[in-house]
Amino acid sequence: MRSSTLLVALTSAAIPAVQAHGHVSGVTVNGKWTPGSDPSWYYLPADQRKDSAGWNALNQDNGFVEPNSMGTADVNCHKAATPGKLYIDANAGDAVTFYWNTWPDTHKGPIINYIAPCDGDCTTKSPSSLRWSKISQGAYNGKTWVTDDLVKNNFTSTATIPRNLKAGNYVIRHEIIALHSAQSPNGAQLYPQCLNLRVGGSGSVAPTSGVPGTSLYKKDEAGIVFNLYTSFTTYPIPGPALWTAAN
Repeated sequence: MRSSTLLVALTSAAIPAVQAHGHVSGVTVNGKWTPGSDPSWYYLPADQRKDSAGWNALNQDNGFVEPNSMGTADVNCHKAATPGKLYIDANAGDAVTFYWNTWPDTHKGPIINYIAPCDGDCTTKSPSSLRWSKISQGAYNGKTWVTDDLVKNNFTSTATIPRNLKAGNYVIRHEIIALHSAQSPNGAQLYPQCLNLRVGGSGSVAPTSGVPGTSLYKKDEAGIVFNLYTSFTTYPIPGPALWTAAN
């Protein structure tokens, strides 16, 4: 037992050394904090793992999903993801602020938010069963990247739940695509973060045309292959068109 405890302590102590990228540690809605998934869950005994709204994944290195994995379930909520056990409570029209534990300022790229209805309990869903609708996106404004704003704002990013979204249970997919190596094929880095969302309110519009994660992107499309170091004025945000029916 003593050696096992020591192993966990040593392994956990090593985690900050590899946290070069980041994960969503939690969110706030109307001042209420709800925890996300901490990648250190993997190193803890099962009876010491804390429930969260975030989906657990095999991202203990705070790493990424590569474009060559876009055809797999990993593109949904990160590597081998399993659903969170709690929910973020919010109403349609509320702002959700995502707190990243850290983010390197060299990892510039878009921030994109999706939702997928669970049609029941999100805590039992599989990644491949989710159908995503893009609700917001940001990238380059001609001078700076939205990730620059994230770093400047203490590693936070805010998205608004569509104000007419039908009440129910959803998974929200908050994603940064880092482009610092995207000039080469398979060089972009996807950091999808999923959390369970319980939406209240009187909205009546539900997504009807969401797409599976494996259809969100093509590994060779503009915006996934992109040279950050050449002269450019615009950036083509990848993925499906924004879903605006509930706005």
